[in-house]
Amino acid sequence: MQASSPGLAPYASDPARSRGRRHAEPEAPTRSAFQRDRDRVIHSTAFRRLVYKTQVFLNHEGDLFRTRLTHSLEVAQLGRSIARALRLNEDLVEAIALAHDLGHTPFGHAGQDALHACMQALDAGTAHDGQGFEHNLQSLRVVDELEERYPAFDGLNLCFETREGILKHCSRANAQRLEAREPGGVATRFLRGGSPSLEAQLCNLADEIAYNAHDIDDGVRSGLLTLEQVASVELFDTYRRRALAAHPQLGGRRLLFESIRLMLSAQVYDVIDTTRERLRDAGVASPDEVRAARPLVDFSDGMRQRSRALKQFLFRNLYRHPQVMETTDRARRVVSDLFERYLEAPAELPPAHALRPDRPRAVADYIAGMTDRFAIREHERLFGSALFP
Repeated sequence: MQASSPGLAPYASDPARSRGRRHAEPEAPTRSAFQRDRDRVIHSTAFRRLVYKTQVFLNHEGDLFRTRLTHSLEVAQLGRSIARALRLNEDLVEAIALAHDLGHTPFGHAGQDALHACMQALDAGTAHDGQGFEHNLQSLRVVDELEERYPAFDGLNLCFETREGILKHCSRANAQRLEAREPGGVATRFLRGGSPSLEAQLCNLADEIAYNAHDIDDGVRSGLLTLEQVASVELFDTYRRRALAAHPQLGGRRLLFESIRLMLSAQVYDVIDTTRERLRDAGVASPDEVRAARPLVDFSDGMRQRSRALKQFLFRNLYRHPQVMETTDRARRVVSDLFERYLEAPAELPPAHALRPDRPRAVADYIAGMTDRFAIREHERLFGSALFP
């Protein structure tokens, strides 16, 4: 067993005390178990595909908007900054952050919703597993089964702690299926209650912080939001005013960037202070005690309320903007059309997918692995029409 990692808090996840991998492997001589997980994620095929999978704006709409890859990198940066201050395991945080969106479909949440609807709409008598489609569960499928890199096992064979963090949400029905295959495993907490590691909790919150910040940036860059609109949100306007107080002549994109920077910093410091207080109050002294406690990584009540108001603003004014909705409607059609065609004509699938007995899930796996532009090209090839000219 490796020596305990120096500098970690007693409630941090220690790779020397990991619950291990599903398939036993010898330890690496120069890297911890969590460092190996991070490296395996970075070198995976699914990770490379994230560069052409969208957040809010589709790949063809511009080169400077966030993608799943840049989003994941931002989550990792925020997560590591907070983890260092709290003496949590930075390598585990980074591994979870870089892997958390590996299962996302093309076209962001529009693609996910369409694929879930397709799976749910299958007749009860059809031979399928009834799981619907959850992108968190799909991310776990990617690292457990779908990556094909190693001779001795499918997937990446990541540590329990990394897999636990990847499975951020899970329906009860899917948790029961996972629990039946892996008793006491990553789905147990969704059935019996409890929390994941502090590192997993931190990644969940860093994901939210990153989303809010970069969607403001992308929304203004796109022209769908104005700086004046965003200034109606208390959380953003507080730091816009501070930026102007320090730099009265500041305007345009520099004012936007400085306001977002100050807002991000304030949220990071709020999480650090609030979490330290909760850890003291809870008195946890080990990762197992963390899992038995309520979630401990969070905003203060005031910051949570202001963050929620920002999220609601973005939902109303950006995610439900008519231009975004029109684009996502076409994206849903692409995914739905592809799903139906592949079910009817499995010869259009790659042989490895066409030969699988669980055809609906094989089709879902294939579509979920597509990038935006590959899905668009496939739709044009199979249907002869360009939904995204």
